[in-house]
Amino acid sequence: MKTPGTDAQTALVDELEDERRYLADARAALGRMRDRAEALLEVGAGTVGDAYAAERLGVALVRRVRELTVDDDTPLFFGRLDLAEPADDDPDDDSTRFYVGRRHVTDDVSHPLVLDWRAPVSRAFYRASAREPQGVVTRRRFGSSGGALTSFEDEHLDRAGADAGAGAAGDGAGGPSSILTAEIERARVGPMRDIVATIQPEQDELVRADLSVSLCVQGGPGTGKTAVGLHRAAYLFYTHRQRLQHAGVLIVGPNRTLIRYIAQVLPSLGELDAEQVSVGDLYPLDVRATDAPDVAVLKHDARMAAVLHRALWSRITPAAAPVTVPHGSYRYTLSPDALDELVAEARAQATTYGGGRERLRSRIAAALMRTVENRSAEAPSESWFRSTSRSRPVTQALDAVWPPTTPEALVHGLLSDRAALAAAVDGVLDEAEQELLLWTRPARSPRAVRWSEHDAVLLDEVAGLLNRPRAYSHLIVDEAQDLSPMQCRALARRSTHGSVTVLGDLAQGTTPWAAPSWHHTLGHLGKADAQVVPLTTGFRVPRVVMEYANGLVPSLGLDLPVTSSLRRDGSLRVRQADDLVAGAAEECRAALAFEGSVGLIVPDSLVEDAAAALDAAGLAWDGTDAEVPTGRVTLVPASLAKGLEYDHVVAVEPARVVAEEARGLHRLYVVLTRAVSRLVVVRHEPLPEALRSRDAA
Repeated sequence: MKTPGTDAQTALVDELEDERRYLADARAALGRMRDRAEALLEVGAGTVGDAYAAERLGVALVRRVRELTVDDDTPLFFGRLDLAEPADDDPDDDSTRFYVGRRHVTDDVSHPLVLDWRAPVSRAFYRASAREPQGVVTRRRFGSSGGALTSFEDEHLDRAGADAGAGAAGDGAGGPSSILTAEIERARVGPMRDIVATIQPEQDELVRADLSVSLCVQGGPGTGKTAVGLHRAAYLFYTHRQRLQHAGVLIVGPNRTLIRYIAQVLPSLGELDAEQVSVGDLYPLDVRATDAPDVAVLKHDARMAAVLHRALWSRITPAAAPVTVPHGSYRYTLSPDALDELVAEARAQATTYGGGRERLRSRIAAALMRTVENRSAEAPSESWFRSTSRSRPVTQALDAVWPPTTPEALVHGLLSDRAALAAAVDGVLDEAEQELLLWTRPARSPRAVRWSEHDAVLLDEVAGLLNRPRAYSHLIVDEAQDLSPMQCRALARRSTHGSVTVLGDLAQGTTPWAAPSWHHTLGHLGKADAQVVPLTTGFRVPRVVMEYANGLVPSLGLDLPVTSSLRRDGSLRVRQADDLVAGAAEECRAALAFEGSVGLIVPDSLVEDAAAALDAAGLAWDGTDAEVPTGRVTLVPASLAKGLEYDHVVAVEPARVVAEEARGLHRLYVVLTRAVSRLVVVRHEPLPEALRSRDAA
């Protein structure tokens, strides 16, 4: 005879089987959607009348096929909503049950089987609560493994004191959702993954902010700020598809390592059109030189914009000779004074140097055309105007009064010539700063220059003065606390009429020009009115690790809310070792006994020694530049750790991390907060003062 408890358990198991069958049906429906898209792609090019239309159709169909390609190890849905009444979005659909997932999936008659997480109905999945159920009777979360459903949990929001978390298949326990907790705390192996199943209400509010809204998210370690920015991009594409496919979204990270780490998040959500680039690659440059720290700081100073502006526009000079062109058997002339008047008019109206130059070219040709019309019985034709505007006399006159240039040529000339530099910096930089900028051994030509990475901001500034760069509807900027004023200007030029989502943590500012406040950064970005929103609840870094790292915050000189963590798991250990790198390799080996990734984070000066120690220990490892990881251990220079996460972090010699750069305490704060399960600190020298009272050894 079955007991009531056994009957309830059997019912839960049967219900889970029903959900698995629904998932199988949804997968089959998605397969049919993809088959139809592939069939259209195969025949599509022959169904349109011209080459351009065929190309555009082909691009659209290829994108559609890619959008419908999913990872079989990930279920199509992670949640279900049962509503008290049909949703308002579609008056012809009286459904009250909706499955929420990463893609919109329909059956053969276009009835939705799975709703995209960005759809209006899906909002309630993230925001409904017992206090504000938003029409939700039951919210169900699904647990999964390898693409198969393994469990579910129900929250009955229509009941007084809603029994959140009750109803897991095989687990009738109440309390916080164990499925949600397990997903947040899952092991981190490989690149960053989406967080659509775990978005919290405060994060969802930021993700779904309107396209016109500019936001600055101040978030401590593990608060999900990077994920919020990426999911905001996906949401904006979903909501404003036509506009954004034309004007675009640009995602900017601090370096290529982080860009590689986050690169698969949007494709996993079916979004393929956002551009992702490191801030250093905004102006691609073959870097073959290194600047001294004080030179680098000066190049990133906002005053350099004024210097470059003056250097460029001072190239315009008064006319020294007339312009003469033929028409028929006669020659017609524009005097130097008349040419100077045209230059003054063009300069007054020019928004860019290159645009003003082309405006002047047209004005010269138009003035000559009027002269011909006034003195000749035969009026010149439009073709005469076009050929005259490109003729040698006009081009020579134009080159004399408004010389052409390139970013490389202008910067090369400025930093190679003491007199030219002195004229450009007069009243802006002092003599000592001029000496820092001036090249001691100038290259013979712009092509021969050995550029440094910091020259990119100068070249990009000039490029923006010459011609407008591409403007985007929305910019998402990660680790923005490290942007220099000149880097901010480069981004501002690309979002003149668009909005921005700025993500960062002032406590993690490690560059010499790191922002002292968000007001400072937002001003240089041209978005001084952007709202600054704090995220202070951490979901990834365990509480024991977060509290240890928080010991550094009072020493950073910043007025910031302290980040707290909801996670009570994890561990922290501080170990003293006479042989640092051997001890670190030993800790990496021990960490491999657990599930997940291992990050060995060392001072930059110890990278080679640490690599040799890992090799000597027989451990497979990757560098941060590995396109395809070959093992679970990654060797990370402290300078590249920002934004990355590892289940187990072995952090080597905190005192040396602090000593190797001016903002070393900020760098150490970054290093200590990369762990999402376990942190082991290996040291030989004494810990920094701020951590000594927290030494867990």
